[in-house]
Amino acid sequence: MTAATKLKLTDQEYLEGETLAEIKHELIDGVAYAMAGTSATHNIISTNVLVEFHQQLKRTPCIPFMADVKVKACGNYFYPDIMIACENDDHGRSSVAGSRMNRSDHEADTEIVKNAPTIIVEVLSKSTRKNDITLKKIAYLNIPSLQEYVLIEQNTCEVEVFRRSENWAATYYVLGDTINFESINVSLSVENIYDRVENDDITAFLAEQSNP
Repeated sequence: MTAATKLKLTDQEYLEGETLAEIKHELIDGVAYAMAGTSATHNIISTNVLVEFHQQLKRTPCIPFMADVKVKACGNYFYPDIMIACENDDHGRSSVAGSRMNRSDHEADTEIVKNAPTIIVEVLSKSTRKNDITLKKIAYLNIPSLQEYVLIEQNTCEVEVFRRSENWAATYYVLGDTINFESINVSLSVENIYDRVENDDITAFLAEQSNP
C-alpha cells in the first residue's frame, strides 16, 4: 500500500473522503493508504468463497460482504476481501451521513462500516501478505465479535484458519479437506474455494481425481 497523504486524518475526514475517492483507501494510525489492484486469481477465489457463503447463509441473520464494506479494528479501517456479520452493526453510517449535506439519503445509506464481524477472510497476495499476517491479523483478532480469521493462498492450494475457540491456533487445510466454519455452521471444501483457479496444486489434484 502507498500512503495517499502523510497528514493524520480523523475518522470522519477519512470516511467522508472515501465517498469521493476514485480508489479505495485503508486508514492505519490515521494515515490513508491507497489499495493496490487485485489479480484475476484473487477475484476468482474471493467470488467462490462469497458465493458459497451466500448460498449457505440464506434465511439466517448472517450476511456475507465483499471488499467494498469496511471494518473498524483497533482504531483502523480495513476492506477485508470477505466479511460475515451476524449482527445489525452499521455504526459509522449515521455520523458520516449527517455530515454530508449535499448527498442524497440513498447515497448516505450505502456508507457502511462494520464493527462486529464474525468471520473475516483475506486472500493473500504479494502486495498484501505482510499486512494480512501481521498488522491486520493483530487488529482483527482484537475484535471481540470475531470468531474465525481465514487466510487463503493464491499460488498454492492452502487455507489457514484461526479460531477463537482454539485460542487462535492455526489449522491448515489443503485440497481434499473440508473446512467447518463452526461460528456460522457452514462447511466449505477447499476444492470449491479453488474452483477455476489454475496452479500446480489444483492441476495435480484434478489429475489424481481423474486417475484414481
